[in-house]
Amino acid sequence: MELREFAERVLFATTLEEKLQCPDQITDERPGPALVTPPAPGRPGELQFKPHGTGRAEFPGLHHLEKARERGRLLHFFANHELLATELMALVLLKFPDAPAAFRKGVLQTLKDEQDHTRLYVERMKACGIRFGELPVSGYFWRCVAPMENPIDYVAGLCLTFEQANLDFARHFARGFEKVGDADTARLLEKIYRDEIGHVAYGLKWFRRWKNPNETDWEAFCRTLRFPLSPQRAKGFSLNVEGRRAAGFDPQFIAELDVYSQSKGRTPGVFVFNPFAEGHLAEGKGFNPAKHQAQLARDLENLPQFLCRQDDIVLVERRPSVEFLSGIKQAGFPLPEFVELGHFIESKGSRKLGRLRPWAWSPDSAELLSPLFANVTAEERAAARRFNPGIARLYSKAWSAELLRHFLASQSAIPNWLCTEAEVGVAADSLDQALEAIASIRKRGHHQIVVKQAIGLAGSNAIRLFEPELPESHRRWMARKLANGQQLVIEPWLERLVDFSVQLELTSAGLKVCGYTGLLNDAKGQYQGNWAEPHHHTRIPVKVVAQFHEPPDVSRRLLELYAGLFALLERELSRADYLGPVGIDAFVYRDAAGQPRLKPVVEINPRYTMGRVLVELMRQTCQCCHGSLRLLNRVTLRAGGYEDSQACARSLRQRFPLRLEGEPHPRIREGALCLNDPATAQVCLAVFQVARDASTLAKI
Repeated sequence: MELREFAERVLFATTLEEKLQCPDQITDERPGPALVTPPAPGRPGELQFKPHGTGRAEFPGLHHLEKARERGRLLHFFANHELLATELMALVLLKFPDAPAAFRKGVLQTLKDEQDHTRLYVERMKACGIRFGELPVSGYFWRCVAPMENPIDYVAGLCLTFEQANLDFARHFARGFEKVGDADTARLLEKIYRDEIGHVAYGLKWFRRWKNPNETDWEAFCRTLRFPLSPQRAKGFSLNVEGRRAAGFDPQFIAELDVYSQSKGRTPGVFVFNPFAEGHLAEGKGFNPAKHQAQLARDLENLPQFLCRQDDIVLVERRPSVEFLSGIKQAGFPLPEFVELGHFIESKGSRKLGRLRPWAWSPDSAELLSPLFANVTAEERAAARRFNPGIARLYSKAWSAELLRHFLASQSAIPNWLCTEAEVGVAADSLDQALEAIASIRKRGHHQIVVKQAIGLAGSNAIRLFEPELPESHRRWMARKLANGQQLVIEPWLERLVDFSVQLELTSAGLKVCGYTGLLNDAKGQYQGNWAEPHHHTRIPVKVVAQFHEPPDVSRRLLELYAGLFALLERELSRADYLGPVGIDAFVYRDAAGQPRLKPVVEINPRYTMGRVLVELMRQTCQCCHGSLRLLNRVTLRAGGYEDSQACARSLRQRFPLRLEGEPHPRIREGALCLNDPATAQVCLAVFQVARDASTLAKI
């Protein structure tokens, strides 16, 4: 029989018997013209593809394999996959008649193997009480691979994607069947696994022959695949390195595949780190971050990976290295899809997107993400375009002060452990108002004062007035800020005992508490890090509660107080049409009489914060563990005796090695983990540390 006739029968036959027949002698002397791809292969009625978009059938897991019928259902999935591979191989023989003879001969041999695999699966599922065709079958493989335009599309899409993934699935399920005592099916899957190594090796040989010689295997593989295919489809539950080595993949390809991530169905959200929202709001289009600020943003641009899910996308200027991502994965954190920002915006095509989640909604993020608005759902598109003056106002420290003042006024009686209106900041729009506010605060006995720019980047938006006379340099600073249209907030400098934050999320269902974290600030009140205690998601830190000796139920009273504050905050945020993350900074201070008092709102941040990052990191820790997130700058590194970030990272690995425990998903019990790549970090290294004893956290 001629190869063309055989391929046509396999592709178009409407009975399973015809599709799985193979003559002893096949010649390839008359390959004929190229076939136009049909909408679907010929199949018996019971094996026709279910309509596209009707939902995915539930894939049986290992925990169901003790039941014979569930084993049969799983084998039904596998049999359809093998039949699809058979049909696609027939299609490639008909679609590319001019392909090299050696290539066509190899496709024929692989097709015979797939016919054999299909027959064996059908026999085994019969023994489990399942008839092939009694369950719906998917045409996903066909939709992904059949549009191929060149033979390299075939080897990339079928051999190096779906068949490569079977190196993981076949070995994984062989062990599962063996565990439940089904030795016959376990042996079948081991046979298919060994055959699959040969099929993948065959595809890799031709892929290397046809790819651009200036590209690595990995680069060419990523470039050749077309959405919805991606390297994510080329692996299963866990990566079988041994099988890939046997198939001929190089170590770099295997390492890249191990850390690669892309959604396999769920519409991904898009995250991006834009830490200069306040700067853009304060200075408009004229804002340009200082050199060290811009480098800090580059150093930390991957941090949203700890805020999102595995299927989501994180936009970055430069994708993190394989070595760094491998360490993050080994620590138990799922990896999102990293996409270099310019490339994604330019090549977004028609890919559907879910949530757009910048670090902060502000003019810069709205402009950056606006090309993606057409790709997201109507609800998310509306949310993205909701950025307005009302949301911009939420960034103002004057607004935070006004909300606290409103909250205090709503209290029937101010507890003696709560701040009074005298400790709340006062907004000033002119130098005269600012000077009047300073005089008024000092008249009440607070001689040390802090003046803050209402909206501005931390570290450059405040001055402290500790001298009796106002220095001329400070007067000029205030005058300059006010002349630029900025508002100032003047408040007494209080003797802080402990700083903390509340992390919240406002959704369409309401405001929910994500967790409470402590704050690490330097002597000037500038941020250094966060810490979290066990049960941080429901409890105000013990260290905060311990500052108050009375009343005895202060912990409950603090939670009740914040519940009232949250209700007020939710109304105000909703009025501004805001949805998303919110952080509240607060502290306990010592008043003039030496008694502790709570200032429940220092400022409100309508964006993600480092405290929120820590809350999400703590999900990967064991119960009863303490955690900290610290940002180590050059000064801190030098003070610790480290030449650079890499030296610090090496020391941390030696002094605080990661220890995980628990099954089936181990969590961090103790140790330190660098959250950005020490090899590329220039001005900042983010470090997450976990310990059973909180005192250990201070030893970085």
